[in-house]
Amino acid sequence: MNQNDKKPTAAVGGGRKFKNDVIFIGVLLLVTVTLGAAFFLLREEGNAVTVTVDGKEYGVYALSEDRVVEIRTGDAGEHLNRLVIRDGRAFVETATCPDGICAAHKPIYRDGESIICLPHKVVVTVIKTYEGGPDVIA
Repeated sequence: MNQNDKKPTAAVGGGRKFKNDVIFIGVLLLVTVTLGAAFFLLREEGNAVTVTVDGKEYGVYALSEDRVVEIRTGDAGEHLNRLVIRDGRAFVETATCPDGICAAHKPIYRDGESIICLPHKVVVTVIKTYEGGPDVIA
């Protein structure tokens, strides 16, 4: 066999390096998905929603009381977002904004979840209010 007839070979351990990279990426992906699922599934339910309009507090409403809140915005109150609280969940039933994204949002009930109406500058956020007595360390 002549020296010119030899085929070039991959670097020693090249296949092993690729395999190790695939294993590392797989483990990293598994850890990320597990932590994400744990964060999503283990969040506590809130017990109230806070409504802000243009960064100013509009009201705080308990999720335990079924009610309808008409949030009027605009100079003459011409914009409307109708917030419905029912069965411990809050959702925007109707909105007069052009896109209606806030009205299409699923009901919220977990601490930190939000519904946002950008055209009307309305933000509805679930909060966990403090219910316990004083913390005492013995």
